Amino acid sequence: MSEPAAERRPVEAPGPADFRDAVFRDELKRASIWIGAALAVVALWFLVQPILLIVGALVFAAMLDGGARLLGRVTRLGRGLRLAIVCIGVFAFLVWTCYFAGSELVAQFETLRVVVTNQLNRLFGWASSIGLITGPNQLNEIGRQLMGSLGQLTAFVGNAFGALSSLAMIIVLGIFIAIEPRLYERGVAWMLPMESRGRFYETAGQMGRTLRLLMAGRLLGMGVEGVFTGIALAIAGIPMAALLGLLTGLLAFLPNIGAIVSGILIVLVGFSQGFDSGIWAIIIYLTVQTLDGYIIVPMVAKRSVDLAPALILGAQLLFGAAFGILGLALADPIVAMVKVALERRAEHAAKKAIREAAE
Repeated sequence: MSEPAAERRPVEAPGPADFRDAVFRDELKRASIWIGAALAVVALWFLVQPILLIVGALVFAAMLDGGARLLGRVTRLGRGLRLAIVCIGVFAFLVWTCYFAGSELVAQFETLRVVVTNQLNRLFGWASSIGLITGPNQLNEIGRQLMGSLGQLTAFVGNAFGALSSLAMIIVLGIFIAIEPRLYERGVAWMLPMESRGRFYETAGQMGRTLRLLMAGRLLGMGVEGVFTGIALAIAGIPMAALLGLLTGLLAFLPNIGAIVSGILIVLVGFSQGFDSGIWAIIIYLTVQTLDGYIIVPMVAKRSVDLAPALILGAQLLFGAAFGILGLALADPIVAMVKVALERRAEHAAKKAIREAAE
């Protein structure tokens, strides 16, 4: 006897809330991936400053490790002792720089600002007299933009002591990483699949070597530019030679942009003393940049990552606009590490394709 029609139940199929439904599982995976990617981007944006501090610590650790390796070529001391010597040397240099800047150079910053402002006013007056600038509104707008940029630079210099906490964090993290780099390397590798760890170790090793060579060239260029500029300007009788030498050396850490800013300051101060001093300032600046650009940079670049100047300048503009002075300073190390990672990935893909073709 058949069941009444009212008591018959239709054949039940999995609904959209049932995890046994294959379609629902696929859609849930896709949605989770997109939501996770969006949350990762948001978290990255809000955590970009701590991330940049960590990247800065990695760069500083590479510098310390490079110094310890360099000492290892001339002495048989253990790595720990060599690293301690390098740390003491860095600390002594920072203390000396702060003392020198505090006792000798602080008073010159105001003089430098006054000289640069007067020279810019004279330059604007000359441009207005020959018709390059028409009307006071255009003159005021250009002056406001230029002095705003100069104000940002001097504000950073003046607030340098306010950034001591970030600098201290970078130094402390960098020292800890340099003491036992393999510990942190293994910690990151532990989170990767077993088959990917070998490639990670190779890429990390190549990144470390690239950073050491890049920072060695950067420090060498900073030293050469700062010392040579200060001595040459002093010999030429240009005022504030020590301050300009120090600023040139520090700004040399920012390739392209740093050289432009230091060159403008040197030339403006030079012409403040007269036409002959301005010509000597131009000659000194061009000589320093030629020495750095055609001898030091190629010597280091051929042993590390060959980064195109336009690529570095573009990265500095993007990172500087998005993340400030810290992003500007770390633009080329980040680009160098990304380039190494992409090159290693391309090499691995090429080798894999060759093996598959051979099979």
